[in-house]
Amino acid sequence: MIYKRILLILVVLAISAGTGYAAGEKSYLEAIPRISKEELKANLDNKSYVIIDVRTPKDYGNSDKKIVGARRENPMDVRYWPNYPKDKTLVLYCA
Repeated sequence: MIYKRILLILVVLAISAGTGYAAGEKSYLEAIPRISKEELKANLDNKSYVIIDVRTPKDYGNSDKKIVGARRENPMDVRYWPNYPKDKTLVLYCA
């Protein structure tokens, strides 16, 4: 699946020191564009964005803070996600 763009916001990843990339070479995660929470907030009505909440089920369930209109997808079951329109920008966020 190739989308117009994929943006990550506030993603916390635990990556081990041995990534297998040569010095100066970007990993696929570093190559993904980022968006700030301020920029996202200013664009919540942007119809070209699909906002996806990828917090773990526990974190999602324990939170009273959710972006209105965001779709909830389980990050552990990506194979069951629907096919999102390829002309949209996917914005993934977690805590």
